[in-house]
Amino acid sequence: MIKVNNISKSFVNTQVISNISATFEKGKTNLIIGQSGSGKTVLMKCLLGLYDVDNGEIFFDEKKYDKDNISNMSNLRKQIGMVFQGSALFDSMTVLDNIMFPLRMFSSKSESDMISRAKEVIKRVDLKDSDDKYPSEISGGMKKRVAIARAIVLNPKYLFCDEPNSGLDPKTAIIIDKLIQEITVEYNITTIINTHDMNSVMEIGDKIIFLVEGKKIWEGNNQEILNTDDKLINDFVYSSEIFKKVKLSQKKKS
Repeated sequence: MIKVNNISKSFVNTQVISNISATFEKGKTNLIIGQSGSGKTVLMKCLLGLYDVDNGEIFFDEKKYDKDNISNMSNLRKQIGMVFQGSALFDSMTVLDNIMFPLRMFSSKSESDMISRAKEVIKRVDLKDSDDKYPSEISGGMKKRVAIARAIVLNPKYLFCDEPNSGLDPKTAIIIDKLIQEITVEYNITTIINTHDMNSVMEIGDKIIFLVEGKKIWEGNNQEILNTDDKLINDFVYSSEIFKKVKLSQKKKS
């Protein structure tokens, strides 16, 4: 679980996020949604420790985040997995070597044990016959699987995903969403996903917080989001034609 209490962040006198409080639950897919410029990325970077907050507190499983405690910070970083928007694979490394990279950086396992662990997560994300291929030789969906495998190879407690469906076709995006959700439940991870994809919201939105101009306007789950009377979130959710049809269908049934 990750909990934030009244955190704010500004840059050169511009307030980007303001007094946000939220709880991101373990074993659930927690989504941060909002339009471009709403503060989603800044909030995630604050949680990751890439930005220092101006005020407020962040807790990881009830332990307060303290950037001045080097030992605790080092241990915390080993417990965090990250899936980047563009996958961020090393072009000069094979799939297997990409996945083994965190093990080589942060573990004391033998080479054979690292290979064994990497192959475990390769199997878990359904990557077949790809160990010796390079990123340029695999599809976008497979790259995302490699990125997920690399993110979980150290058995993290916390998994962060920045726009994990970026650049994917709708069918592949749903598969990646489901894979992230399955892994979250299976490993009981606290997963936080930064997205503006409403398909992701509806497929895997166990817990959702909605940001507008750096403020948390709404929170709930993927069932509640369709029934809220909040105008701002309705404008966001039903901006696409497909969800306008969903809303119209619901009104007819009622």
